Amino acid sequence: MMNHYYKNLKYISGLFFVFLLAFALVVQAEDENAEKAKKTKRIAVLSFQALSPGEGNTVFCPLCGSGSSSGKIQEGSEKVVEEIFVDRLSKMPGVEIIPSEKAESVYKRISSEKLKGSFAENLTKAGSELGADFVAIGYVYRYTERVGFKYSSAHPASVTFEIHLVDANGNIIWGRHFDKTQKSLMENIFDISSFFKGGAKWVTARQLTEQGMDTVLKTFPRFSN
Repeated sequence: MMNHYYKNLKYISGLFFVFLLAFALVVQAEDENAEKAKKTKRIAVLSFQALSPGEGNTVFCPLCGSGSSSGKIQEGSEKVVEEIFVDRLSKMPGVEIIPSEKAESVYKRISSEKLKGSFAENLTKAGSELGADFVAIGYVYRYTERVGFKYSSAHPASVTFEIHLVDANGNIIWGRHFDKTQKSLMENIFDISSFFKGGAKWVTARQLTEQGMDTVLKTFPRFSN
């Protein structure tokens, strides 16, 4: 009788130990997920825009007001620049991207509701509604394709773009500007590293954009150790 009692007690004790162990593992997993979520920063990407100057050859950033030289903009180029930016951003640790389709929809609605709100105010309001820590927005000022071939070009590719990252308070915490027209090695001997980075050939506008994106994102904030 006593042996049977002790066997049952041992069995119950074993089950209780397994339960405690499982509970501890669940709590640990929840803590780890919470810590990971705390470190992850959500970035809402607004649709990039192509901007041409009203008069002259200078265009001004709607967000920071800085002026930049501009030029012809190939149709759809803003989507190319945005795509490359999002691709690079998605590979960074500690970043969760809110797609531009969703972010743009919320921003447009808020802008129409708050006609008197400033551009920065509408950005931060949209970011808050989306649950984003930051809002990213970019502008394309020039995007002309290479005319010719990779080893013989009549006209080189030329790209100018600007990207900003805005925090929840409307502050620009990061921003970079890229402006480049590819030149031959003979035209710019001091830019030899860039020339060979492009494979010692005339690159396309997309390839030039990719080079520029890699350059500007070197200073992009890192959100994970």
